[in-house]
This record gives sequence, C-alpha cells and structure tokens, in this order.
Amino acid sequence: MTEINGVMMQYFQTHVSNDGTHWDTLKNQVKDLADAGFTTLWLPPAYKGSDGIQDMGYTAYDLFDLGEFDQKGTIRTKYGTRDQYLAAIQAAHQQGMQVYADAVLSHKTGGDGAEGVEAIAGRIDDRQWEFRDVILTGTIPSQIIKILSQFTFPGRNGKHSDMTWHKRHFDCVHHNLDKPGDRTLYRLKDKEFETEVDPRHSLPTFSTSCAIDTTHPKVQEELKYWGEWTLNTTGVNGFRLDAIAHVRASFCVEWLTHIRRFANREVFAVGDYWADDVESLHEFIHQTNGQISLFDVPLHYNFHRASRASGHFDMRRILNGTLMREQPSLAVTFVESHTSQPLQLLESVVEPWFKPLAYALILLRQEGYPCVFYADYYGAHYYDKGQDGTEHEVWLNNHRWLIDKFLYARRHFAYGIQYDYFDHPDCIGWTRLGNSHESKAMAVLMSDGAGGRKWMEVGRSNAVFRDITEHVAESVRTNEHGWGDFCCNGGSVSVWIEGE
Repeated sequence: MTEINGVMMQYFQTHVSNDGTHWDTLKNQVKDLADAGFTTLWLPPAYKGSDGIQDMGYTAYDLFDLGEFDQKGTIRTKYGTRDQYLAAIQAAHQQGMQVYADAVLSHKTGGDGAEGVEAIAGRIDDRQWEFRDVILTGTIPSQIIKILSQFTFPGRNGKHSDMTWHKRHFDCVHHNLDKPGDRTLYRLKDKEFETEVDPRHSLPTFSTSCAIDTTHPKVQEELKYWGEWTLNTTGVNGFRLDAIAHVRASFCVEWLTHIRRFANREVFAVGDYWADDVESLHEFIHQTNGQISLFDVPLHYNFHRASRASGHFDMRRILNGTLMREQPSLAVTFVESHTSQPLQLLESVVEPWFKPLAYALILLRQEGYPCVFYADYYGAHYYDKGQDGTEHEVWLNNHRWLIDKFLYARRHFAYGIQYDYFDHPDCIGWTRLGNSHESKAMAVLMSDGAGGRKWMEVGRSNAVFRDITEHVAESVRTNEHGWGDFCCNGGSVSVWIEGE
C-alpha cells in the first residue's frame, strides 16, 4: 500500500505526573501506539521551565537544558532526564514513528537576575492602547521598571551555547518587580511592538515572562542555532511551534527555512495559532506562504459548541469556517488539547458523549492531518483550581477502545473517493470507496440527535458491511447498484466496513 494515512498523538496533557517517568512510559508504549496506527508523536517541551519539575516547559527558561543540569532546583524536568528523553525518541524511531518537538520561540521566563529598564505602559489585551495617548497628549510617558531579563544559566555554565540573555534581547514584558502582581503590559523604550502578530494578544500569561525580540540579530542567530542543535541532538522529525500568534510571521518562515536547509530534508512544522476565526488562520498562512500547517482551532470550537447544544446543533455545518474544509492540506485537526482541557485558561471542553463523533470526523475523512489527545486515549484524573479560585476534581473519559477501532478503519479502509451526505441537521454521513491498493469500502453515519438511517453509495454491489463500533449488531447488504441502507443510534456514530 503506497498511501499512508498518518495520525499524530499529542503525547501529554497538562496534568501528567511530575515524577520524571513520562519519557520512560513513552518508551514502553511506543510499540503499542505504532501497532494501533499512530505514525507520529508530538512531545511536550523537553527543556527546563522556570518552575522546575512542576513546569510543563512552556515557561521556557533554558532551551538547551533537556534535563541535564541542576537548574531551577532540579536536574530532570517534569518528564525525566535528557537520557530518558533521547531513549524515548530512539524507541519511537525504531517503531517507524516520527517525533515532533515543541518549540517555544516567543518568550523566556524566570530570569536569573533583574535589570532596570525604561518602559512604556500599555494594556495586556490591546497593543494599540498606548498609541491613543499619543493622539491625546502628543507623548507617551515612560517609567523605570525592574524586570527579570538576565538569563545566565549558571547551572549549564556555557555548555551547548555560551549566549546569555539580557534586556536588549526582549521587546516587552508584563511584570514589574517593584509592583508584584502588576499585570500591565510594558513595551521597552526604543523597541517596537511587532506588527506581524495577532493584534488582540500580547504575551502568554506567565509571570516574569519576557517577550523575545526576533528582530535582534543575536536572537535570530541563537534561535536558529538552537534548531540545528535540537535536530542534531535529538533526531526529531519536525516541530510544533508554540504561540505563533505572538511571533513575527516572517521570522517563523526565516527560522524554518534555515532549519530545513540545515537538515537538507523536509522538516514538518505545525503552528499553534489559537483563534476561533478561520480568517486569522488564512492570513497567517498567506504571510508564511503556506510553509507551516496550523491546528484547526475553529473545528475544535465547532465540536465544543455541538457537544454543548443538546442535539440542537446543525450537523450539516459542522465543518463550516474550518481549515479542514477551506485549506485541508494545511489543517492539523484535533478534538481536544492541553490548551482546551478542563480548568485551563482557554477551557473549551468537548463533552464526552460527542467525542466519538468528533474523532470519527477527523480520523475517517480524507481532509486534514488528525491529532489524538493523550487524555482522550488514556483518560485522566487530576485536581486543579478553576478561574473561580476553587479547586476542582476532574475525570476525563478513556475513549481508547473506539479510537483504536477508528485507527484500524483509517489504516485499512479510509482511502479513495469520498461521498458526503451532509443533508440532515442531526444525521450526517460519508463513504470512502477505496482505491487500487485498498479496495474495500467504508461508510460512516452519525447523529447528535435521535438515531437515523441513510442510503449511501459505497460502490460495492451485493456486499456485506458490519459496524466495527458494535453499536449496531445487524449487518447491511448493499443492492445491485452499490447502495446500502446504513444506520446509527442516537447521539452515536457507526463505522461500517466491508467484508469482515
């Protein structure tokens, strides 16, 4: 079979254990994951964050410390040591899987020393706010603030890279050590806000973060070198680029072009541009000449809204306003992620009853590059504080049994011509007719309301189909014209495969 239906797994969630066993667990599970049908693993940030073993890595203190140096109170990271990380990647490669590393190029957090800087106050949610003062007063008042902008990495002592970071390498911050808890956005004087970013946002919500100035020549050189070093050190096959709404689009292209030339091979890249607005995603794709895929955030929000609508969502429109429909070749489709899971800042949960429908939509159609969330596959249980300040207990359901069924169907049946039957507000379906390499056909039917049935063409006359999900026990036989009367239960999905 020459055609490969790739599937990514996001191999982490926000609350994986911080006992340093994550990389070892991955090493022990890669064979099962490959056998199930996963072809790629997206791993969490492997470098030292500002909060030691509690840190997911997105605070990005030291990109060169993969759990090797005694920094931030620990040698290992939340996930383990450098040696464990490299061993896990090697195990994945031995199973024929690709691995994507998480790259935080937008900010650094938890500096080793403070510096005083002249800065101009703005607003965290509006980069243009300070310029209104110019219109009213003709000037923008500046002030001296103290920021954590010295990154000297004393535990690493110049190994892997001798660059230290200082205030000149950043352009804005949202902390002031003289005013603890201050959430003002400060632009460093004589620096310009980057214009090739989402104007609605300014900085990730990490305390003591400093936004990287990607116009600074030394910064550009260091980030490109880190990309080279990562490829050489780890052998990863691609990158997930974090928070690219906060990074100049032109630098994203410049960085990736450099990395690909250095590697002399294709290096996959997918960007995290968190916006429920497909036009913003189209604009970024235009600015980057289609060189970076994007997570299909609008599709996730369609799933979220449909799951909360108690069967009143118009399923004919489930793909409207999504990259999956409008730019499928650059869409990385997903149902849930660490960003959207319960009690996170951008919480937008897809309710458990709808997740099988959503996973069928991303795994069994021809559009997009699907990504399965770790907590949806293995389940999760954790405690965390919500935005109400109260601690909550969270249980996330394990959908592995059904996802494995979908992965099997994707690997063996999701090929060839696709016919859509998005013709009812509750009950929709599609068929895949197979191809010269994989001749068997498949039909998918789902409903967010009452159970339903639909005549659909599968191109196989007098053929028997069974529901691989086991939701419907009776088989379906097609007529002499290759059409079958397929059905599904209410609030459910059935996947009908031929001849088994």
